[in-house]
Amino acid sequence: MSSAPPPVGGPRLELLRFLERVQLQDLQRTRDWIAAEEQHPVVEAARRPAPPSPEWLIEYGIGAGRPAARVHVGSCWDTRTRCKAATADLARRALSEGVEARPACRPDTALGVLE
Repeated sequence: MSSAPPPVGGPRLELLRFLERVQLQDLQRTRDWIAAEEQHPVVEAARRPAPPSPEWLIEYGIGAGRPAARVHVGSCWDTRTRCKAATADLARRALSEGVEARPACRPDTALGVLE
């Protein structure tokens, strides 16, 4: 009976090192697939055309209740984050109720509603 330690290395260790390399390659391949799937929605979103800009916008004030402040043509350069898309009827109604028409884009003229 020998009490000598098992030999270092050998065919078993070589096989385990080979298995480790294969598993690391598989892990990297899986990570690459995950990265590709995460990019898929981004690529698809970039391919879709942007939604058309609204024809009319209503700008709302600041604070509680947020009343309508101004009506804009959808292509107006002076719109702010407080603007929401509106239909032509809603824009006409707002103008008839005294909401200001933006002087730069003149939605009242475009809608045929002059004050």
